[in-house]
Amino acid sequence: MDSARTHTSPPDDVRTTAHPGRALATEAVHAGRDDLAAQGLHAPPIDLSTTYPSYDSRGEAARIDAFATTGADPEGPPVYGRLGNPTVARFETALARLEGTEAAVAFASGMAALSAVLLVRGSMGLRHVVAVRPLYGCSDHLLTAGLLGSEVTWTDPAGIADALRPDTGLVLVESPANPTLAEVDLRAVAHACGSVPLLVDNTFATPVLQRPAEQGARLVLHSATKYLGGHGDVLAGVVACDEEFAGRLRQVRFATGGVLHPLAGYLLLRGLSTLPVRVRAASANAAALVRRLAADPRVARVHYPRIGGAMVSFEVHGDPHEVIGRVRLITPAVSLGSVDTLIQHPASISHRIVDADDRREAGVSDRLLRLSVGLEDVDDLWADLDQALGERAAEAIPLREALSRAE
Repeated sequence: MDSARTHTSPPDDVRTTAHPGRALATEAVHAGRDDLAAQGLHAPPIDLSTTYPSYDSRGEAARIDAFATTGADPEGPPVYGRLGNPTVARFETALARLEGTEAAVAFASGMAALSAVLLVRGSMGLRHVVAVRPLYGCSDHLLTAGLLGSEVTWTDPAGIADALRPDTGLVLVESPANPTLAEVDLRAVAHACGSVPLLVDNTFATPVLQRPAEQGARLVLHSATKYLGGHGDVLAGVVACDEEFAGRLRQVRFATGGVLHPLAGYLLLRGLSTLPVRVRAASANAAALVRRLAADPRVARVHYPRIGGAMVSFEVHGDPHEVIGRVRLITPAVSLGSVDTLIQHPASISHRIVDADDRREAGVSDRLLRLSVGLEDVDDLWADLDQALGERAAEAIPLREALSRAE
């Protein structure tokens, strides 16, 4: 997009679906914790048990039979860690509230979450996937390699309806996309899907900036490792969806064992409480850096989404590897969404596994750098980027001219 335009992030008082009277920031703090005061607790407890005692084996059998039929959370006390965990369930409840869905199911990683979705649809004989590039590199590879027996048709958003087949089980988009930050019209895409479930990877935007379920998506995927955790210390994935699909996901999670550890569930719930504050503060830093990058002659192009956010991608005239090697405050590392700023070269790391021609066709050039902007002082961040970009070959171009070529 033209970075001079005003981005369209929701106002601070955006309301949630579950509690229309509550703002998103309030839900982020309180969702998943509603029962604590009645128990005499303030901080959520961490339940590390893998198994739970039961003296009613007949009742236990009935509950397991019910789970096998619907995948619904067993009523009553927990049964076994692979069926579910109370701490993880708190995070699931909170994330569903923030995304405006009936349920959410957490997994050991974002890729485990996506794999579970593919397995659910594949078990119904719906192995064909329609997908729009770019996607996260490992998501792209999982589909392209057919590792779970799926077959993929790659298309642009306008071609989704024509790409659908009787055995299409899923349409998959990522918006803003990794790493180019390209966006799609989610309402238009959802309409084009017809009865086929639309899965939107909402990792970059988070429910602070957009809630795809409100625009027609049936499934919302997060690599919870990123902004939901927010501190670079937890690995997780989650799918927000309706209860019917959640039941199928729980059954796959139970069968395959891709469960989330309770400590990770606790850290994610804690991360959600500061999510709106972190996303908005990091987004303000990102917007300031976009203006400076766009005015710099060492930068060929800047990518920043209309929706705003804390992710920035830019292409340099010089050697991107030298930029990576010269940063000192910013950390050169994979992943994103932490409180500190990270930079990486997608063609070398996150999207290395994607075929080079497919990668370039999707806009992931060899000179593209991806910046996950954190909470440091923006002047300190710019000072580090400025020295890492190297000596200026020419005077900086006027800001207005720079903004006209930024997208």
